[in-house]
Amino acid sequence: MRVTPVACRDSVGTPYEVTLELHRDGAPYGSVGERCGWLLSRLAHGVDEARRGRDADRRWADPDDRFPGGEPDGELFSFRYRSRSGPAGGELSCRLRTIPLWEGSRWRVTRRAYVEAWGAAGVGMRAVLTSAELSSFVRGLLEEAEGCLEGRDMARNAGEGAGTDDSR
Repeated sequence: MRVTPVACRDSVGTPYEVTLELHRDGAPYGSVGERCGWLLSRLAHGVDEARRGRDADRRWADPDDRFPGGEPDGELFSFRYRSRSGPAGGELSCRLRTIPLWEGSRWRVTRRAYVEAWGAAGVGMRAVLTSAELSSFVRGLLEEAEGCLEGRDMARNAGEGAGTDDSR
């Protein structure tokens, strides 16, 4: 499975955001997350803050179990193909799951991110990640996205309207 950011371009061809292309065994698998770069940037920051214990999840002793949000199980993102007409084009989502593990004479509770991709044909794939692995995955996507956006910072929209109460 390969996730590749692809630039969204305005009417004069200037890249301004990204969409994610999914590939499986080298073949196109789906297209999801129209203009999702800013959300990925926010997620990367949230995962890094949670790992440092600066979030409500500092109650988890192991940094690999720390994710943003206060819910033990919940959704971190869900990117779907959106079209007014035509077939579905896929989904990429990340949900948190609490997993009990029996270790000798006691239970140990861990948390993991389940990243799942579904293609247009309904075939799915899954990866189970620690918070460090999720951070690395999202940071890698952001690095690629900034490259295809000709060096623009994905977090730049945060102060310029997108995701704020500011309007243009």
